[in-house]
Amino acid sequence: MKRLLASALLATVTSSAFAADAVSPVVEEPVVAGPRVSGHIEAYLGGLWIDFDGGSENAWVAGGAARLNYPIDARWNIQGDVFADGAWFDEGDINSYGGALHAYWRDPSSFALGGFASINGYGGDSGPEDLYSFTVGPEAQVYFDNVTLYGQAYYGQLRQSGFSEHIDVWGARAVARYFAQPNLRFDGELGYRSVDLDEGADTITLALQGNYRFDNTPWTVFGRYQFDHLTGPSSDDVNLHKLVLGIRATFGADTLLDEDRNGATMDTARSSYLFF
Repeated sequence: MKRLLASALLATVTSSAFAADAVSPVVEEPVVAGPRVSGHIEAYLGGLWIDFDGGSENAWVAGGAARLNYPIDARWNIQGDVFADGAWFDEGDINSYGGALHAYWRDPSSFALGGFASINGYGGDSGPEDLYSFTVGPEAQVYFDNVTLYGQAYYGQLRQSGFSEHIDVWGARAVARYFAQPNLRFDGELGYRSVDLDEGADTITLALQGNYRFDNTPWTVFGRYQFDHLTGPSSDDVNLHKLVLGIRATFGADTLLDEDRNGATMDTARSSYLFF
């Protein structure tokens, strides 16, 4: 009886497979998950501590971002970002808001390569009026099993409406993303920015971030610590410490790792002091 059942099962499987081969086209590289529209919306709240020669300053900070990635075909992508950041001091508030556009070629199993452009406006009770900036530059990502390396370089200008003069801005940043699990990601970031003032103004940025997405939900919680060391035109050093907690809602990606390799994976530098 056992031999009879085994023979019948083998015959059924063999004939089914033969029939499938007979009617199905040959696919050389099966696509597990094709290109799809994806993105996320996030918001954060936290504090900012500023230390400088002769004193210190504290502020509440809040902000958010929305990103949308649109695949033109299997490899080419366009991503759009909008974002806003604000800080509230005893003397008043300052804010930054803007957007970015990324265009890049991506192979989710290997790397992504492209470029970006961004524009920012600045304001608030304590901020200068009609000030804005833009940046352009190349960006690239390299993908390993559970690690992503991300690099950006950019040139930009800081301008004020109604004036022809401008200030040149140069910068670069490097980010490493480590996935302990598909829904648990740790980020490390190193950045440098130079503002072409009369005596120069340079900023070095260090940041650490943890992200956890709840399984089978769109919700991710994250925490971020960012340290900015600013050497100003007067040669006085300023240290800024920014600590925030946030939440993100994602669509079109099943996990943080899936989002990193197939979704809205690009971003831009955002300084703790909001202005260049």
